[in-house]
Amino acid sequence: MSRSRTNSGAGELLVELRRDGAVPLHQQLESGIRERIRQGLLRADTVMPATRALAADLGLSRGVVVEAYQQLVAEGYLVSREGGYTQVAPAAAQVPSPPAGIRSAPTGPPRIDFKYSRPDVTQFPRAAWLRSIRKVLNETPHRTLGYLDGQGALALREALADYLNRVRGTSAQAGNMLICNGFAQGSRLLLQVLAAAGYRRLAVEDPSDDELRSVAAAAGLEAVGVPVLEAGLDVEALERSGADVVLVTAAHQFPTGAVTSAATRAALIEWATRRDALIIEDDYDAEYRYDREPIGAMQGLAPDRVAYAGTASKTLAPGLRLGWLILPERLVEPMAAAKLADDRGSPVLDQLTFADFVARGEFDRHLRRMRPRYRVLRDALVGRLAEKVPDLRPIGVSAGLHVMTWLPPDLTERDVTQAAIERGVGLYGLRPYWVQNAGPEGLVFGYGGLTEPAVAEGIDLLAEAIAAVRK
Repeated sequence: MSRSRTNSGAGELLVELRRDGAVPLHQQLESGIRERIRQGLLRADTVMPATRALAADLGLSRGVVVEAYQQLVAEGYLVSREGGYTQVAPAAAQVPSPPAGIRSAPTGPPRIDFKYSRPDVTQFPRAAWLRSIRKVLNETPHRTLGYLDGQGALALREALADYLNRVRGTSAQAGNMLICNGFAQGSRLLLQVLAAAGYRRLAVEDPSDDELRSVAAAAGLEAVGVPVLEAGLDVEALERSGADVVLVTAAHQFPTGAVTSAATRAALIEWATRRDALIIEDDYDAEYRYDREPIGAMQGLAPDRVAYAGTASKTLAPGLRLGWLILPERLVEPMAAAKLADDRGSPVLDQLTFADFVARGEFDRHLRRMRPRYRVLRDALVGRLAEKVPDLRPIGVSAGLHVMTWLPPDLTERDVTQAAIERGVGLYGLRPYWVQNAGPEGLVFGYGGLTEPAVAEGIDLLAEAIAAVRK
C-alpha cells in the first residue's frame, strides 16, 4: 500500500496499486479514489493532491494521474476548480456501499452520466484563453470599460461576423449582430420582442427541447408542435399550424439528429416569405459534423426572414455564458433595447477576450482539435451499442454531442432508466421532448463529457440493466 504526501494542503491519500496486475494503473487509481468517495472516507470539497505530487509519491507518470482525475471529473466524483486544484464534488460523497447483493438507489450523481449537450470542459484551451485575457487587459482603452450599447462589444461582433460568414455561410455584419448571455437569454429576449410586435404562435419541432416552450408561454406566445421528418421539419404540417414564427435546429436536430435538407430549407423560407413570418435558426451542434462537411446556415439564404442564434456553450464551455444573434434589420433596435433593459449588457472583458480568441484563429484550432475527439467517442458509443444492445439502433447523422435510439416495444423508458440509475448510469428518455402527443419511446445519449472507458462501461451496465428488466 502506498501513501502519498503532497504540499497542496490535501493531507494524506492511501492508494493501493498492484503493479503486476492486469488492470491498468490509471484504472486502479480511479477505483481506489472512487471507493473512498463512495464510502465517505473522502468527503465533499476535500482538496485532492496535485497530479504532479501524487505521481511522484506513487512512482507513476503524471499522465496516469491526470487520466484518472479526468475520468473521475467526467463521472462527477471530482471537480476541477479555478486555480488548478481538484476537489471531491459536493454531491459525490455517499453513505457506505450496501452489502453485496443488495441494490439501493444512489444518493449522489450518476457515476457515468450520459447527459446530453455537455462538452468536454477539461479540454478548455486555458493557455490560449489566458493569452487573450492578457492582451485585452494590456491593450484595452479605458473608455471601453464604460457602459456598452445593447448590441455588445463591436470587436466581438466583427470577429464573429467574419468567422460565421466564412465557416457557416451566414450574411452577418457587426450592425445586425447582438451579443447575449447564451442561447437562453437570446431566445427569451427574442420571443418577448416578437410577442410585443404582434406575433402570436410559435411552432417548434416535435420532438424538441422543452425549455423554450415555457419561455414562449411566459412571453405570451402559444407553442405548437410540428413533426420532424427524416429531411427536417414537416413544412406541410407547419402550414396547417397557423404559426407566424418557427424555431428549427436545421444543422443537427435535437434530439433526432436529422439534418434539414435543401428542399425543406427552401420550403421553409418560401413559407416565411409568403406568410410574413420569421424563422429562428438555432445552429445547434453545427460545428460538429463527422461524416462530411457541415451544411451552411439558413440565415445566409434569407437574412430578412431568419434570426440566427449561436453559442459558445457546446464548443468551449457553458459557463462562459456567451451567445450571439444575427438579426433581420427590423429587429436590431428593439432587441438592443430589450438587452439593455434586461441586464445593461454582457461583461465587456469576456466579450473582448472572446473577440481576440476568435480573431487570432484559436477558436478554429480548438474546434479542429475537438472534432476527432468527439468522433472517437461517438464511434465508441455506437459500436458498443451494436455489440452489447443491438436492438437499440441509433438514428440521425454522425454529428454533434448526442445520439438517439428508439426503444423496442418490450421496454419502457421508465424501467430502463431506473434500472440503469441503480447501476450508477444516468440515462435520459425521449418522453419529455414530445410536444403534441407522446410518440415512440427512446433514449438520448450524450457523450461529450465522457471518456472512451466510461462510454464502454456505461453501455455494458446498460446491457445488464436491460437484461434485468427483461427477466
